[in-house]
Amino acid sequence: MNRERMILGAFFFNPQGDHRLAWRHPRAPGREVFTLDYYRELATLAESACLDALFIADHVAMWDTFESNVAHYANARLEPVTLLSALSVVTQNLGLISTLSTSFSEPYNVARMFASLDHISQGRAAWNVVTSGMNEEALNFGRDATIEHGQRYERATEYVEVVKALWDSWEDEAVLLDRKSGLFADPSKVHRLDHKGTYFAIRGPLNVPRPPQGYPIIVQAGSSNDGKNLAAGHADLHFSMCRGIEEGLAYREDLNERLTQYGRSVDSLKVLPGIQPVLAHSQAEAREKQELLESLVPERLGVDLVSSWCRLDLSGLPLDGPLPDLPDEAGYDGQRSNLARLKGFKDRNMTIRQVARQLTNAGAAQAIAGTPAEIADFMESWFRAGVCDGFNLMFPVLTEDMSDFVQHVVPELQRRGLAQSSYGSGTLREKLGLMRPRNSFGSGL
Repeated sequence: MNRERMILGAFFFNPQGDHRLAWRHPRAPGREVFTLDYYRELATLAESACLDALFIADHVAMWDTFESNVAHYANARLEPVTLLSALSVVTQNLGLISTLSTSFSEPYNVARMFASLDHISQGRAAWNVVTSGMNEEALNFGRDATIEHGQRYERATEYVEVVKALWDSWEDEAVLLDRKSGLFADPSKVHRLDHKGTYFAIRGPLNVPRPPQGYPIIVQAGSSNDGKNLAAGHADLHFSMCRGIEEGLAYREDLNERLTQYGRSVDSLKVLPGIQPVLAHSQAEAREKQELLESLVPERLGVDLVSSWCRLDLSGLPLDGPLPDLPDEAGYDGQRSNLARLKGFKDRNMTIRQVARQLTNAGAAQAIAGTPAEIADFMESWFRAGVCDGFNLMFPVLTEDMSDFVQHVVPELQRRGLAQSSYGSGTLREKLGLMRPRNSFGSGL
């Protein structure tokens, strides 16, 4: 792929938008977020703009550390692989990315699900690998607390390696369907794994032939040291969070060094920082939109969210006081990228109230409010500087903010030659300029 154009993906954190309380917005969708028609509309909108992919985030629990959370915070959602399988039928080119946790699932099932999605979609599947840092998730799977951070990533690394081996267990030319000889498949091209590792024992082979992409695209978003190592070892796309060009370049250089250590080229991993683009034709309009979003969040919920990230109950501390001393990374079993962001907020002397507003309204992503040209200028500056290969687009309110972006910002990016105006041919890997992986059991691709 020519790096002159950006990779653009639409990210859906919650069904109603990336803002945590988007469901309260007067123009937010209602119960239709649990229907296929709603997501078909979003997918059709994404394809009309020639966006590269649609990404459905996921958790396997309701966030309810504090009593108020489950009643107010809308993280109820459809299971994403099921949803994307349905969307594959009503789309033709759009990449289909689903989060699925390595902490609370089995490699064989996951390999089978994503291989199936890749076949159904004719090579458009992608797996966002996460390790689940919420205790609420662990409580749904027979545990009292989440798995320790280092063990989660050690387990995730073996997990991904096993899944890739299962995808390889059928070589590309294994299926014969030879009615005369009676051979469904060439037995020399179908392989058992006989894997016996620290966490998994799997015989194999998979009961689905090798996916059209070889491997569905592997996505990773954790920015802890362990997360970046997992990305450098196995991922094709990496979702990052950064506040500026200098920070982004340093982050990219760090990833490049890790890629070299893993024997990979620096262009084998595409970096897509998350941004929140909001169309506003004046500063007054931008302020009006931001104030409306901020008004949606009960103050208590914001404090609860900060408490959840800190793994400390902050409800008794003054809202306009500083964050307390934060846990050391070595003993922190939550999402360490969240802990790093909190430490950044503390270094900037932000109060608990300010951090709560930041997390509930913009999360950790860079919020960009402006005219189409101003948003395009920002995106172009990061892309030209080499910070990224494109962007993970996080729209505060669906479908309004996504529709504004598609109608007004995408044409501006296309006019500058930064966004594609039509889709190329082939699988999602081919469209993104990513090599099809060699089969670890065979000599061919």
